[in-house]
Amino acid sequence: MEQRGPEDGLVKRQFGHRARLALDPAQAAVLDAQAHAARTAWNLLHDWWLMLPKAKRTLAAADTVIRQGRAELDWLGVLPAQAAQAVLKTYFQAWRNCWEGRAQAPEFKARFRTRMSIDIPQGRDLHVVRVHRRWGMVNIPKLGKVRFRWTKDLPVGKHVGKHRRVTGARLVKDALGWHIAFRVATLEQAPAPHPGPEVGIDAGITIPLALSDGETAEHEPWLSKKEEARLLSFEQRAARRKEHRKKGERTSRRLHKTYDQIARIRATVKRRRDDWQHKTTTGIAERYGTVVVEALPITNMVKSAKGTVEQPGKNVAQKAGLNRSILGEAWGRTVELLAYKLAQRGGALAEVPAPDTSQECSRCHTVTPGSRRNQAEFVCNNPACGWEGNADHNAARTVLHRYRTGHALDPAAGRAVVRRAGHGVKPATAR
Repeated sequence: MEQRGPEDGLVKRQFGHRARLALDPAQAAVLDAQAHAARTAWNLLHDWWLMLPKAKRTLAAADTVIRQGRAELDWLGVLPAQAAQAVLKTYFQAWRNCWEGRAQAPEFKARFRTRMSIDIPQGRDLHVVRVHRRWGMVNIPKLGKVRFRWTKDLPVGKHVGKHRRVTGARLVKDALGWHIAFRVATLEQAPAPHPGPEVGIDAGITIPLALSDGETAEHEPWLSKKEEARLLSFEQRAARRKEHRKKGERTSRRLHKTYDQIARIRATVKRRRDDWQHKTTTGIAERYGTVVVEALPITNMVKSAKGTVEQPGKNVAQKAGLNRSILGEAWGRTVELLAYKLAQRGGALAEVPAPDTSQECSRCHTVTPGSRRNQAEFVCNNPACGWEGNADHNAARTVLHRYRTGHALDPAAGRAVVRRAGHGVKPATAR
């Protein structure tokens, strides 16, 4: 995320960087206890909030309750004081978002459906140090110094100052272990306009990204054949064990272990996809000055085809497979990455309407039914044209033509026309 700084010509940029922590079993157990304490503190705060009359629901009263609970309950006292205050602030912000119509009301956080996390709001407590080409050291409250994988230059030592500093972090646990997500704020010179050319991009499944200049961005399957076989085996094992569980019976440890094995493989898929997306979008942002994409209604595209009992859907299994393929490509995240990376380099991202881009001829710009013969072939049915070519590149050129002819979306309609430097999108993780 970027915004103009107080000094002329400078832009304030905030980004995140996620790194893997190197923990021994004892250290991992400490963080597990803190994460469970943070989740429980949220639930206790939620019960207290709903129990009290509205007149007594104040931030000061909630702060007193949190402090008293940490002092009297040993299992809650393992949570650092600043992390407990972060839980309190996050909970109140969740209610503000609800009151202002940006989100639903806060809810109870279940043990097995909630991501384990701990917030470290003060960056000065981290004491980040680089100790090796591949490893850094960070101080975690109530745990001490811990090594983390160094994959991005962070402001340490003489590089720390008002123009570049770590403002905080969050510890997050996924299926592959504990990670730390740093929050970094910098004050940099505003980038000059990018001199690169314009390009249109068509997102697909067979070809993930097709560019209007004839190039493509493709990737290998996220999993090897052996890994796919292991995933299928674990899913079948989980289904069998779930069949033998009686209604209301607690999930067995064996079933939980199988779920963890499935989650680890799926987390591997996500990491490989994220790596490919970062590298691909960085290359595009460095080469092109303006990138034009379709404003795809992804939420509507991946709706189930089951229908209702009275009106059941058709080709449900095929539609479910298509939905998984669309979600597996994560088109929306690709657009977000392009937006902020282009903004950092002085480029721009534009969005155009998506209907009929795959059916419109990029030469005569007429829409004729049946022009797209299959996934890869496009033959214009207009007798005066008859152009033939690759269907994905044809769609990409159509996207670029719509931008050049003034069909970019209107920001007043709730969508961004062009995202330029100084108006980037804050990413979950930046590279």
